[in-house]
Amino acid sequence: MSDTHAQTARFVRESMLPEREPPLAEVGAVKWVRENLFSGWLNILLTVVSAVVIGWILLHIVPWFWNSVWKAGSLSQCREIRDEAFGPGASSACFAVITDRWHQLVFGFYPQTLYWRPVTALIVFLIAASPVLFPRLPRQALWFSAISPFIMFWLLWGGSVWAPLSVLLGIVLAYVAFRIASRFVSPVLAMLAGVAVAVLCWGLLAGPLTTDMSRILPIRLRAVGSDDFGGFMLSFIIGVSAIILSLPLGILLALGRQSDLFFINKVSVAFIELIRGVPLIVWLFTASLLLNYFLPPGTNFDLMLRVIIMVTLFSAAYIAEVVRGGLAALPKGQYEGADSLGLDYWQSMRLIILPQALKISIPGIVNTFIGLFKDTTLVVFIGLLDPIGLSNAIRASTDWNGVYFELFVFIGLMFFICCFSMSRYSIALEKKLQREHR
Repeated sequence: MSDTHAQTARFVRESMLPEREPPLAEVGAVKWVRENLFSGWLNILLTVVSAVVIGWILLHIVPWFWNSVWKAGSLSQCREIRDEAFGPGASSACFAVITDRWHQLVFGFYPQTLYWRPVTALIVFLIAASPVLFPRLPRQALWFSAISPFIMFWLLWGGSVWAPLSVLLGIVLAYVAFRIASRFVSPVLAMLAGVAVAVLCWGLLAGPLTTDMSRILPIRLRAVGSDDFGGFMLSFIIGVSAIILSLPLGILLALGRQSDLFFINKVSVAFIELIRGVPLIVWLFTASLLLNYFLPPGTNFDLMLRVIIMVTLFSAAYIAEVVRGGLAALPKGQYEGADSLGLDYWQSMRLIILPQALKISIPGIVNTFIGLFKDTTLVVFIGLLDPIGLSNAIRASTDWNGVYFELFVFIGLMFFICCFSMSRYSIALEKKLQREHR
């Protein structure tokens, strides 16, 4: 067959051609540009228009950044330096407002001599969060993560050290009561017993214990009121507190909405739909203006604490729906498999169902956290000076009246760094927990 082909064919190659480089239009950046930017007349038109728009934006922004002034005591002085260095009327950013008022943007009106306390609280938070965020770290450090909120509270607000320790004592007694009661009653009743013990401890024991121990061993820091909190410190406190508290509450609400118990199911549904049906700004005004009317006369309920409670409840309602979506995505066989192993409800949820549901829900949960952190800027409408509120206060001063974009560029950059970090951690966690294609 091959002989016949060799006799009839005009040319039969007996040796391989030498290797050659592929055409430039089929490799590298040239291929990417041809396929993505100039693949058709519409794509070419959009590319040209986009290039013109981007060039126009860069033509105005780059000189503004390049001619920045970083050292000045006021806007007028900043303009004088600009006129001397770059010419009268030159495009120049006055970032001197950042170097002059950075302490207000970060710490608000917190006493400058006490800046070490919020910095130390941030370090404590990072150390406490590390074993939770990175499982490779020693698990023995989780005990420090459990007590770190009380340490941070004492560092930030000051006062007697026995006040946060009395709150911690109530939580410890609640846990002990829960463990003892769970041997005799259902987990739900045991949890209610633990909550009752904590409430009784805080209402009857915490005050006298704090007073007596303060007299015996007066360990205290200078007290700082919530009115002095502001800037990014305020946003971090509200955002981090709400994120930590809303996740377990949202999981419980999701489980309650799927519960077969009529009362628990309807209460969970009513709470979720009520919270989600009203904008966050309305709940913040409720926390600021109306909540005191429902408290006993003479009660002094800190505004920041009220805001943290409302933001936590608002975020928990959204997380509940995200987690419910993860629970609904699991096949029925997972629930049946847990039942076949003889596990009770809480064991099946803790060991089988929730780990898989939470893995599915990671993007939605982190998206809710990012939105929650950005929504902390809404507290400016109820009198708390977040970074936006402080920027308005700085712009209202005689020294920096007229500064606009520089402050908001800095604030936007800081929020972007925080939100982008959460997003990247979410992606890394998803890849780490991916098991389907291994």
